[in-house]
Amino acid sequence: MVNFDTSLLNSGSYINGCWLDDNADTFTVLNPANNKEIATLANASADDAKRAVDASQEALLSWRHVPAKERARLLRRWFDLVMENKEKLAAILTAEQGKPLAEALGEVVYGANYIEWFAEEAKRVYGDTIPGPSADKRIVVIKQGVGLVSAITPWNFPSSMITRKAAPAMAAGCTFIVKAAAETPLSAIALAELAHRAGIPKGVFNVVVSNRAKEIGYVLTGDPRIAKFSFTGSTPVGKILLEQCAHTVKKTTMELGGNAPFIVFADADLDAAVKGVMLSKFRNAGQTCVCSNRILVQKDIYEEFSKRLVSAVEALEVGEGTKEGIDIGPLIHSGAVSNVESLVEQAVSNGAKVLTGGKRNDLGENFYEPTVLSNVDAQMSVAVNEIFGPVAPLIEFETEQEAIDLANNTEFGLASYIYTRDIGRVWRVSESLEYGMVGINEGIISNEMAPFGGVKQSGMGREGSKYGLEDYLEIKYLCMGGLDS
Repeated sequence: MVNFDTSLLNSGSYINGCWLDDNADTFTVLNPANNKEIATLANASADDAKRAVDASQEALLSWRHVPAKERARLLRRWFDLVMENKEKLAAILTAEQGKPLAEALGEVVYGANYIEWFAEEAKRVYGDTIPGPSADKRIVVIKQGVGLVSAITPWNFPSSMITRKAAPAMAAGCTFIVKAAAETPLSAIALAELAHRAGIPKGVFNVVVSNRAKEIGYVLTGDPRIAKFSFTGSTPVGKILLEQCAHTVKKTTMELGGNAPFIVFADADLDAAVKGVMLSKFRNAGQTCVCSNRILVQKDIYEEFSKRLVSAVEALEVGEGTKEGIDIGPLIHSGAVSNVESLVEQAVSNGAKVLTGGKRNDLGENFYEPTVLSNVDAQMSVAVNEIFGPVAPLIEFETEQEAIDLANNTEFGLASYIYTRDIGRVWRVSESLEYGMVGINEGIISNEMAPFGGVKQSGMGREGSKYGLEDYLEIKYLCMGGLDS
């Protein structure tokens, strides 16, 4: 049974402007709040993915020549339809992913903003003229879309992770195929339905839904007709996909794992810092790649900050995302809960102290209590590994340099956060942190106008902003000779 409007849904993949729902093999989508089935979908195969590649390659022949202004108009229409249906999309998202309805609505709008932004940026793909080396030569640089683009997106943000890849690709004149996460394919299907209604030509935007991740992945990384591959997910999986892309030397954008430090200095506004942690750490039940994974607190304020944070965490309401006033929904499945449980148990066995939470919630097997741990040291698994759950480990530090060293002592480099009122410290620490993004007295940093991405083993490339469009463009140099007669 479903508890949302199904008018935006279908029962299979969207390929070449058609719904493929005749596959006898199926898979089910479960509501993580209660593990009840909410949909049965046709399970796409590798052959279906190849059909998507065929369709995208055919559509590319005409789409790349569509004027930027017309591509912008179609994307704008898609944006308008997403916004007109945002409540329906949010209900679908909450049902399959579990996050509270208000948070789901926020994701839908956030994702739509990428469509709007890149619709506008489509008309601003500028080239250059460069002074020639001699009187008879002229140098011109133009930018063109890379070609056919494929992507694999995660379950934690099933709507926005698609739009922030598809919108720049389509704006640049590329065609696009996405393999949506098997846990959360319904949001992708709904986006495809709205793209269809917006008049996006067949083959330009394709959605493959399947639980055959490896089979589909081999097609989307291995087909030589695909010029670029984009992935959001874990670092171990990203490394495998990068290796597969290497055989055809594809351009790649990789947004991988994180281990974000949240540094609170003694001169910080403590109430603002607590609010920042709450926004960064506990959004989507801690299931975000940029959420605070380690809370580094200066010694002088450690006890006071801990008390204020515990008070704020204990005020959070846990429950099914469709209910009023809920702050924390379920984790995506029981395996995710078990992983969080294991990290907390290891930390406690090594001397950490549970200040609040620290166990499963009685609401169901996929719910875990919002948790604060003190006495955590940098060597504990909970500080080394990406938690992906509602657990805030507190680590004490004394000096500014110690905080920087602790923050950088990881293979990851996606997001980081600092709270301080010292403008000199803002610059010193921000420039020293080995991260692609730094939130300064701010716990929510992602938006369509800013370049989102990391360094080190957190990936490569940027999404959003003008830089995000550049990742879908190739530079072509035109040398014109014989012009002196």
